[in-house]
Amino acid sequence: MLFSARTTDEPLVIDLLLVDGFSLMSLAATMEPLRAANRVSGRALYDWRLVSSEGRPVLSSSGVLLPVAGALEPKGSREALIVVAAFEAERRAAGLAARLRAASRASVPIGGIESGAWILAKAGLLDGYRATAHWEEVDEFAAAFPAVDVVEDRFVIDRNRFTAGGATPALDMMLHLIRVQHGMTIALNVASIFIYDQEHLPADRQPIVQVGRLGFVEPRLTAAIRLMEGSIEEPLKVARIAFDIGLSTRSMQTLFTRHLGTAPRA
Repeated sequence: MLFSARTTDEPLVIDLLLVDGFSLMSLAATMEPLRAANRVSGRALYDWRLVSSEGRPVLSSSGVLLPVAGALEPKGSREALIVVAAFEAERRAAGLAARLRAASRASVPIGGIESGAWILAKAGLLDGYRATAHWEEVDEFAAAFPAVDVVEDRFVIDRNRFTAGGATPALDMMLHLIRVQHGMTIALNVASIFIYDQEHLPADRQPIVQVGRLGFVEPRLTAAIRLMEGSIEEPLKVARIAFDIGLSTRSMQTLFTRHLGTAPRA
């Protein structure tokens, strides 16, 4: 199993399959913790290669063209394969399904970051597994792939499959990988390099609105936002939300205007 204690001193070899339109932030959140783990441990714990469908450079969502080491080889000498994808993932990865299925036959753990889950599901590699996707498309993902047990968790590890909803969930997942393979001290040192406080559990729901430290400044506002977030399909009335957080409608409107510059209804 990938997410278990490492029993060899040899570096873990990971292929990172980039698909056009991928997020640089998601790639960095997946790859940079590996580099940092090597740095803080003083030895090569991880080795990684960037690959693409045909071996050509890959264009990120922000227009950066990134060179790769080569094309995805189904029978390559890897210990894990991670698909990093974002916008229009299914269309951009139309020819990958057969090669991904071939790679899976070697019992190599395979994961997807952000829309990488769509590519794995399209290849049938998530059937019968728990998985997640980015919060913007998790409902659509569940409807498209009924054989997949879709959850809204930040990241999911199910046997030899793993998925993360986006950049910071990917960072959480990679820190978890480092922790179970090499211990808490190295994982904490890696998190410290990025000045990152890992406050989330894998099963934490992906928030639609990142309130950050707003919860410390005004917890009632955070509570209101979370109530709104939980009723997107059938929005609650503003008066009901105000009542639930212990304010009058007028006071809640003032709270939103003061801190967010907008009305609760907006």
